[in-house]
Amino acid sequence: MEKNIIIKGVREHNLKGFDLNLPRNKFIVITGVSGSGKSSLAFDTIYAEGQRRYVESLSAYARQFLEQMKRPDVDHIEGLSPAISIDQKSAGKNPRSTVGTVTEIYDYLRLLYAKIGVVHCPGCGREIKRQSVDEIVDRILGLLRGKDRIQILSPIVKGRKGEYRRLFEDLKARGFVRVRVDGEIYHLDDEIRLEKNIKHHIDLVVDRIVVEDEDGLLERITDAVEVALKEGGGTLRVIIDESEYLFSEAFSCPVCEIDFEELSPRLFSFNSPYGACPHCEGLGARMMIDEELVVPDKSLSLMEGAIRPWGRGRYTYQMLQALADRFGFSMQVPFRDLDPKIQRMILYGPEDEEIWKYPDVKGFEGVIPWMMRRYRDPTSRWSRREVERYMRVIPCKECGGTRLNPVARAVKVGGMGIAEFTALPISEALSFIRNLKLSDREMAIAGEIIREIEARLEFLMSVGLGYLTLDRASSTLSGGEAQRIRLASQIGSGLVGVLYVLDEPSIGLHQRDNRRLIETLRRLCEIGNTLIVVEHDEEIIRSADHIVDLGPGAGEHGGWVVAEGTVDEICQVEESITGRFLSGKETIPVPERRVKPERGYLVIRGASENNLKNIDVAIPVGLFTCVTGVSGSGKSTLVNEILYKALARELNHARTSPGRHRAIEGVELIDKVIVIDQSPIGRTPRSNPATYTGAFTPIRELFSRTPEARKRGYKPGRFSFNVKGGRCEACEGAGLIRIEMHFLPEKYVECDVCKGSRYNRETLEVKYKGKTILDVLNMSVEEAYEFFRDIPAIERKLRTLLDVGMGYVRLGQPATTLSGGEAQRIKLAAELSRQSTGRTLYILDEPTTGLHFADVKKLLGVLFRLRDEGNTIVVIEHHLDVIKSADYIIDLGPEGGEEGGYVVATGTPEEVARSGTYTGEWLRRVLE
Repeated sequence: MEKNIIIKGVREHNLKGFDLNLPRNKFIVITGVSGSGKSSLAFDTIYAEGQRRYVESLSAYARQFLEQMKRPDVDHIEGLSPAISIDQKSAGKNPRSTVGTVTEIYDYLRLLYAKIGVVHCPGCGREIKRQSVDEIVDRILGLLRGKDRIQILSPIVKGRKGEYRRLFEDLKARGFVRVRVDGEIYHLDDEIRLEKNIKHHIDLVVDRIVVEDEDGLLERITDAVEVALKEGGGTLRVIIDESEYLFSEAFSCPVCEIDFEELSPRLFSFNSPYGACPHCEGLGARMMIDEELVVPDKSLSLMEGAIRPWGRGRYTYQMLQALADRFGFSMQVPFRDLDPKIQRMILYGPEDEEIWKYPDVKGFEGVIPWMMRRYRDPTSRWSRREVERYMRVIPCKECGGTRLNPVARAVKVGGMGIAEFTALPISEALSFIRNLKLSDREMAIAGEIIREIEARLEFLMSVGLGYLTLDRASSTLSGGEAQRIRLASQIGSGLVGVLYVLDEPSIGLHQRDNRRLIETLRRLCEIGNTLIVVEHDEEIIRSADHIVDLGPGAGEHGGWVVAEGTVDEICQVEESITGRFLSGKETIPVPERRVKPERGYLVIRGASENNLKNIDVAIPVGLFTCVTGVSGSGKSTLVNEILYKALARELNHARTSPGRHRAIEGVELIDKVIVIDQSPIGRTPRSNPATYTGAFTPIRELFSRTPEARKRGYKPGRFSFNVKGGRCEACEGAGLIRIEMHFLPEKYVECDVCKGSRYNRETLEVKYKGKTILDVLNMSVEEAYEFFRDIPAIERKLRTLLDVGMGYVRLGQPATTLSGGEAQRIKLAAELSRQSTGRTLYILDEPTTGLHFADVKKLLGVLFRLRDEGNTIVVIEHHLDVIKSADYIIDLGPEGGEEGGYVVATGTPEEVARSGTYTGEWLRRVLE
């Protein structure tokens, strides 16, 4: 096998046809400024070719089920292995997917519980066991030690009405002597009179034994047990002295009369009708009307329209007034001051007792039942959509969000049900598995299963995910968490000779956990794999065996190998921006001054959502605040789930349900809240930086004012590729035609009418300064800025894109080709281009994702600019250069998951550096 991966003439995207020689079975980092071509080299060239060659080796039949990548623009690659890509894409939106199912741990758990699980009755909690006659007899003999009397009874009537005269006569005729009726012993020779309309419990007394001599005792008890089981349909009662015991040879609960099927893995699957909760069908949650959305402002009275769906309509007012007259409450007092019973009646309607007392209120069904009736009405789609505005997904009340039916939840291993186990943080789940006490028989059955579960839990711990729970929905994971889960699964697979390509695995990871991640990556190499990582984290770059630094700039200014080799070799190349930062020749300086909080605070009171421990958090207004802490400490819950959603509801009238908290003080100090996250700026190729930032509108208006356009009567819409008129109708403005290729990858071929231009011939005859609208869309932001420098409306929007380091993207670049970090910076640019009131709260979640040291420096300049205009900036971040540059830090912890959720330090970076927290320790090293 080749010792190196040899690449000749790579020209994918902006790569400039260079050659590269990469060592196999080594840890390789590809770095460089944003837009320099890292992903083009790692994913679009090396991974694409490795995957393509492997898929081509399969049969034509197999290939039709696999997505096949196109051949990259490269002259020659040799030394490739089958390639696996582990990127930042989220773990999918499937609501049935969890951390447990993605990692396959849940499959092993289902097997474990099916093989050695102990069934308990969901009704009474009694342990359910199938017992043979010999096992029952042995148990009775054990209970008899030191006792001298025993009665063996057979339950023949269980809670049924009747006189049962014929039953008693039949028992007497068959030689039985006594029965126990409703707890009283009767002789069958006596006349037994029972009330026929009352439910009775009748036990046949099979034998009464006085234990004097052990000779023949075993045989007598065995005979009695066999008779009792036969008469009682598989169950019997034993009374020893004053104690009573129940035995069953069937797999059923003799008390609740519930039969159980044999345990099998499908019983524990929430994706199977055998195991899923019948109410939520295994989803763990249901779409329900949320009271908080129905009455969003409880300070309003009913007269003022507290019931949002009803507003202040005349008919609904009359209904509520009639209710108020009947029950004596006021329509003028705030809703929150009404008696809780009255609030419940308004929302859910009167109860039977109230209707019985006041028959005239029977016609009032309650707001929420009224809405649900409209929601279920199949004839009105509009009504359904209207009601959905007041609904949200809430945990299923029947299964408590566990997704499983009662029988599956009642099976236990080591005293813990499968739903309880999957609700544990992975760190605690690992401890439970390690300390599980099993019998020799159970260990022989389940030993291998437990080893598999333990190994996979250890892999998740090794990539810093010990705070996650196995029942966490995969759709709620960040890109970094999803990537590290897939990484843990690959370690568990134990493959060798594979080429792994990773995209910034350090995203969302605190510096404390970086070392464990690096050790995990090294382990993949040590067992015989090649690892190519696109990364900006300094510690990971310094840990690499081989570094490839691309640049020197972005877009057309990038695409060259500026430096390659070890860290020391990179540092000696003067042209390498990465080398200059690694060597310390260039740094992100600590700000000379810290802005003091002088305009008050936004205070979150009693934050208790997820793992937050009822904390109060004060965020200074007008400052740049960093929320830090180890992964899983509660940062996103505090900022995104509570702060943003509460303010969006208060200021933007958004229909959101914030996480649990008592109140937010200081809302009057800001006038709007904007979240800038990494979600795409558009789901289709028709969305691009020009359309998103609004630069395309003045550009189209400019073209419509050219002499040629005015002569032809063209309006701005003529220059849009999204509407009829100026676009090519053959491809509807897409420029490409999609062709299905059966077992080959689907192809997008250039439209043969417009030749990929998106526009019709007449539109492209209109030019501004010699450029058509197509030429403009193909310009980079940097080129377009120079071209439109004299047009203020366009220049301002393009300048903000340059300010956030996006000068290399093309104006018409499809949104689907942008990374999460690029999308976030385009959103930031769009906000920058708007007129600021100086009282806006900006929330950013890890804005350094995908950013080189040089780009982080630019980003900080943008954030300082927003702050200096008087705005408040709140950033969730792990990047130490951003943290050290903040005016104020809120550090959560001390750990992740249940051990997190506290505020462990606050203050300036210097103050937090002295606090002794994990963030403080790393910050101290940077500041020193």
